[in-house]
Amino acid sequence: MSSIKVIAPGLFSTIQDLGRLNYQQYGMPVSGSMDHFAHKIANLLVGNAEDEALIEMTILGGQFEFKADVLVAITGANMSPMINGQLEVGMWRSVRIKKGDRLTFGPAHNGCRTYLAIAGGYEIENTLESKSTYTRGSLGGYKGRTFKKEDEIKLKTHKLKLENLEGRFVRAEHIPTYTSELELNVVLGPQEEAFTAKGIADFFSETFKITNEFDRMGYRLEGKKIEHVNSADIISDGIVSGAVQIPAHGNPIIMLSDCQTTGGYTKIAHVITVDLSKLAQAKAGDVIKFKALDIEEAHQLHRESAEKYEIIKAELDQFQLAPERNMKLKLMHKVFNVKVNEIKTKPL
Repeated sequence: MSSIKVIAPGLFSTIQDLGRLNYQQYGMPVSGSMDHFAHKIANLLVGNAEDEALIEMTILGGQFEFKADVLVAITGANMSPMINGQLEVGMWRSVRIKKGDRLTFGPAHNGCRTYLAIAGGYEIENTLESKSTYTRGSLGGYKGRTFKKEDEIKLKTHKLKLENLEGRFVRAEHIPTYTSELELNVVLGPQEEAFTAKGIADFFSETFKITNEFDRMGYRLEGKKIEHVNSADIISDGIVSGAVQIPAHGNPIIMLSDCQTTGGYTKIAHVITVDLSKLAQAKAGDVIKFKALDIEEAHQLHRESAEKYEIIKAELDQFQLAPERNMKLKLMHKVFNVKVNEIKTKPL
C-alpha cells in the first residue's frame, strides 16, 4: 500500500475531516477542520468527497516524502509549497507528485491554516464515526495526535484517472484573501440580557486583538472590557463553534472546532457559520470587529455562500489547466523567464 512519510511535522499538523457530529450529547467535541471551505475545495480538486479526511497544518507546515505517484491539492494559507526544494507548487489547483518527491512547506505568509488533500484520501480508521483528530483526548486521526518525524501515513487505493483530474483549478475571484483585520458577522444572544447596554454597544463599536492564547479550541481576545449587569456565571448550557463567551474579566473568547460541549459563562453572540472559515485563518495579533445581524440576514448569507460553492464545483468540471510551460520573454532587450498555463475547456 502506498504512503507518505513525515520528514518534518510542522508546528501542528493533524488529520481532520468535517467533524464528529453525533457525540456532543456525551461530551465529545466535534473537532474537524477549522476552515471548512478550504477543506471542501481541496478534496473536490482531487476528485474526493468533500468530507474526506486530509492534513491540516497550522502556522508552519511540514515536509513529506511520497512513496507513490499521487495527485494533490493545497488550499488555505500560503506556506510556499515546493517540490524537492526547487519547483513551486500552485495552490488551489490539482498537481501531480511523483514517487520519491518531497513536498515541503514553510511558514504561512498569510492566513494560518493550510490543507493538503490527496486523490483517494488517507487510510485512517473511523473513531466515533469520524477520522478527525482530537488531540486533548488523544482520539481519532493518526494515533490521536499531531504528526511526528518518521510517521508514515498510508494512502487509500484510488480508482480515478489522475489525468482527468490533474489541472483542476479555482478561479482567482473565488480564492479567499486573508487579512489581519477581520469583520465578523454575529447573531446576538442567547444571554444578551446579562450585559449592560454599554457592554453591548462596546462589543459592536470597539476592536479586539487576538492574543497568543489561540488554538483549535478557541481564540482569546483583548480590548475594551465588556460589562455584565451582574455575574458572568450561568448554569452550564450548550456551546457550539462560533459562540462568543464573556467571562468575568470582560474579554471575549470565541469557541472553535475543539471547544467543549457545555460551559458556564455568558455568551453575548455567535459568529455566523459563513464567517467561521474566515476566522479559522486568523492568528495572534490580528484585529477583529463584530457586526450585528439578525437571523434572517445570516440565513441569506448562508444561501449566497452555498450558491457560490455550487458555482465553483461546476467550474471544476468545466475548465482544466494544461501542463505548465517554461518560456523566455524578450522585452526591451531584457529576457524574462515566465511560466505559462493554458486553460482548456473540458468536453461536456
